[in-house]
Amino acid sequence: MHKLSKGQAPSCLSKFHHGQNNWDDVTTEDKKEIWEKITNVQGNRCAYCESNLKQGHKHIEHFRQKDSHIYPQGTFQWGNLFGSCNRTESCGIHKDHCGSYTPADLIKPDIDDPEYFFRFISDGTIAIKSGLSAQEQNRAKETLRIFNLDAERGALRQMRESMVTGYIQTAETLLEIFEVLGEDEYHASLKKELDEINDLPFLTAIRHVIEV
Repeated sequence: MHKLSKGQAPSCLSKFHHGQNNWDDVTTEDKKEIWEKITNVQGNRCAYCESNLKQGHKHIEHFRQKDSHIYPQGTFQWGNLFGSCNRTESCGIHKDHCGSYTPADLIKPDIDDPEYFFRFISDGTIAIKSGLSAQEQNRAKETLRIFNLDAERGALRQMRESMVTGYIQTAETLLEIFEVLGEDEYHASLKKELDEINDLPFLTAIRHVIEV
């Protein structure tokens, strides 16, 4: 999970209005346009867990549920739409089936910077950073709980650990560069590595491992 910049909304959303339309009115072509914009924002990664969004295993996610008794006015709001994986045990689907919660308690990746709250560890876990206020700590805990991003025996931990394991040696090499050749050479080498991993799933977890 990392900060996202939403950019301009898909033009097709302007056709739809709360109280006049529902999500069933959004056509396949409309969804294709929405997905193009989502991909521009997120790459091909889930907005929450950063796993690869495979065709047929993803959905357009409403951050605040569009149900008539929850937040129907957000059905066509660009700021309320993200791309999520279809894992039932985490992310958007889990959020919508985990019971009552306060939406304002969740870290919203186009508004908040998740990396202010979290540090990804090489064993696949997510640590809540120290120094947060009580309110911020609660938001971090609620975000992990509602999206189920760090379940002790969850698949996401294993997937993240598997992905970052190959970069531990990279981190050690970068540390040697820093200690031997200095900060400028380190930053140049780090930038090269970051450019190479930019399109990979679990990007933030990899980056946290290789940054000195």
